[in-house]
Amino acid sequence: MYSGDTELISPSVTEILGYDPEEISVAFIMDKMHPDDKPYFLNFEYKVVAFFKSLPFDKIEYYKVQYDFRVKAKNGVYVRLLHQAVQIDYDKNNFYRTLCLDTDISHIKPKGAPCFSIIGLDGESSYYNIQDTGVFTKSYDLFTNREREILKCIVEGKNSKEIADELFISLHTVNAHRKNILKKAQCKTPVDLVSKAINEGWI
Repeated sequence: MYSGDTELISPSVTEILGYDPEEISVAFIMDKMHPDDKPYFLNFEYKVVAFFKSLPFDKIEYYKVQYDFRVKAKNGVYVRLLHQAVQIDYDKNNFYRTLCLDTDISHIKPKGAPCFSIIGLDGESSYYNIQDTGVFTKSYDLFTNREREILKCIVEGKNSKEIADELFISLHTVNAHRKNILKKAQCKTPVDLVSKAINEGWI
């Protein structure tokens, strides 16, 4: 359902966060996210997936998701972003593309816990300030330290050779770890693994 790949990042991200668009990915944002906000982010994404899975197919286009979180800018200062997302390419089995708009709201909300809402469009019901609940399995309960390193690389979209070069291990070792990770995660494909890793908060 979810690979975490990005197709286009606006150049304005440099004005807000100081990073080049080419640097931005889901894994990069999570790495720069305020540690207090990461559990909220992971739980919000879990709820988003559960919500859209529960909707009739013809209702998906009538909902927008929004929540806020803090990201460390290149200058070391945390910026609070309001993340808004709508599904734009999907079928009855998968969501392929999401259009996201992230706005700097640091001046509007300098303090406070992240808030999560699902906004109904064209008369559909809305759900505001949905409360967070802890539902995630910690990665150390499932994976070794090396497996977590490799899992992070997989989520970042790196292939086995790139992972081997980065971690200074053999290609054979990487592939063996990947096989073990898939088995432990009870996933059949890398795409399933990435989706589950993000939804379950394993990275």
